[in-house]
Amino acid sequence: MANFFDIVPTFRPLQTQSRVFDLKARLDWGEPALTIIDVRDRGEFNISHIMGAVPMPLNEPTNRVLNKLELDRDIYIYGETDEETAAAAARLRADGYQNVSEIRGGLAAWKAVGYPVEAHPAPVTLENS
Repeated sequence: MANFFDIVPTFRPLQTQSRVFDLKARLDWGEPALTIIDVRDRGEFNISHIMGAVPMPLNEPTNRVLNKLELDRDIYIYGETDEETAAAAARLRADGYQNVSEIRGGLAAWKAVGYPVEAHPAPVTLENS
């Protein structure tokens, strides 16, 4: 008879850096206790972002998003570049967030392997209708 623990995948503790495959595996399993943060500017976020990500542009105050998160919540973070991602992750860690993982390659790596993205289209106005 199969052992229950042989059937149910277990995930290793959150690392300081993650591959897109690591995040996708957790999302596919349906593990709810994580937050994905996109630190690119809001315009880039609106064009496309990882499904379920929340915007937290580096040039805007972070309190709105972070006030709702527990300090021990698993946070995956990505930016335009790995350097931008690392800077944002360092800021979160300095603020006391214990489980922050930088998504290596960011959105470009996510898209390169064909994972789903979503977008928020620009509102229709008289000028662009």
